[in-house]
Amino acid sequence: MKLFSCPSCDQVVHFHNTKCERCGHALGYEPLSNRMLALEPDPQTGFWVSVGRGANGERWKYCANYEYGVCNWLLDAESSETLSIASRFNKTIPDLSDPENVALWQKIEFAKQRLIYTLLRLRLPLMTREENPEGLSFDFLEDVGDGQPVMTGHDRGHITIALAEADDAEREKRRSAMGEPYRTLLGHFRHEIGHWYWDRLVRDGGALDACRAVFGDDSADYGQALQAHYANGPKANWQNEFVSSYSGAHPWEDFAETWAHYLHIVDSLETGGSWGITLHPRLDRDGILTTDLDFKVYDDATTIDQIAEAWTALSSALNSLNRSMGLQDVYPFVLSPLVVSKLGFIHDLVHGRVGFAAQAGVSEELAKDQQPDAT
Repeated sequence: MKLFSCPSCDQVVHFHNTKCERCGHALGYEPLSNRMLALEPDPQTGFWVSVGRGANGERWKYCANYEYGVCNWLLDAESSETLSIASRFNKTIPDLSDPENVALWQKIEFAKQRLIYTLLRLRLPLMTREENPEGLSFDFLEDVGDGQPVMTGHDRGHITIALAEADDAEREKRRSAMGEPYRTLLGHFRHEIGHWYWDRLVRDGGALDACRAVFGDDSADYGQALQAHYANGPKANWQNEFVSSYSGAHPWEDFAETWAHYLHIVDSLETGGSWGITLHPRLDRDGILTTDLDFKVYDDATTIDQIAEAWTALSSALNSLNRSMGLQDVYPFVLSPLVVSKLGFIHDLVHGRVGFAAQAGVSEELAKDQQPDAT
């Protein structure tokens, strides 16, 4: 994620801030231009007016969920929408009469907003279920005490996140019980939406054969594959082929896990670049862990090799810093060459170099080539 500053006073501010602590202006995030705006109330209209650097008096309104302290995203004052791009996919939210639920929902929304930020930066399609029967929607559900806990998962664009996953202690308990090296709310979102983008970009995007060549035959029985995974454990030497042990359960899970890791990596690299991070370890005589993150990770021209090399260096540094604090590794995974090639497929997929999008691009280029020279 990029680093933001207050347009009024240039103080560094963060993605979820609603007030600048230096100048006192209200803050809001405007997703279409990827800007943090400084705001002043307009008592005549009840809207907010942008002020400071780059402002030209535009009027804005906050997402309706702003009143609960869970969304600082802005909409044009004249928009008929009341919910921001990040909030309008919600189908079911927790019972807000319980203050604990509000706190947990805030954690969920902050994770989801970070997800949506990355999807917008990658210019990926986003549609509601009103726009498409298999459009995106979210349920954030509480356990009801019937002995059947809510399961996080995906069903044709409908993503369920268990509210309990927002409880740090409960999530750590589940992570430990399942032997997972990593389990976060943001990780859940990135994994589950990977299933949705498999439907959108692979199944419906003309990339099925290309995807199967990389991830395997997804027509294998999914239920049986999961049963076998949980009964027998991960495949032997899974690290050589998969980004996580769960990836080996079925090609759909391999795709979703790899998709999630791709989002982990590009978001973290953009953050590192925004902070001006350069790594040059003193003992790195071969330059393997030396990197300068001053490149645009979302650009079409950026290669997966650039991304993988920079990530190896940055994740190694982050893991070492965490160990110095007695904490778990930030990124407890190893990217084998085969995994990097799978990440490369995701990279090409999101940039339109696989499937119908790639075919359309080739057609457009051929059409240009066939045009007569201008005289």
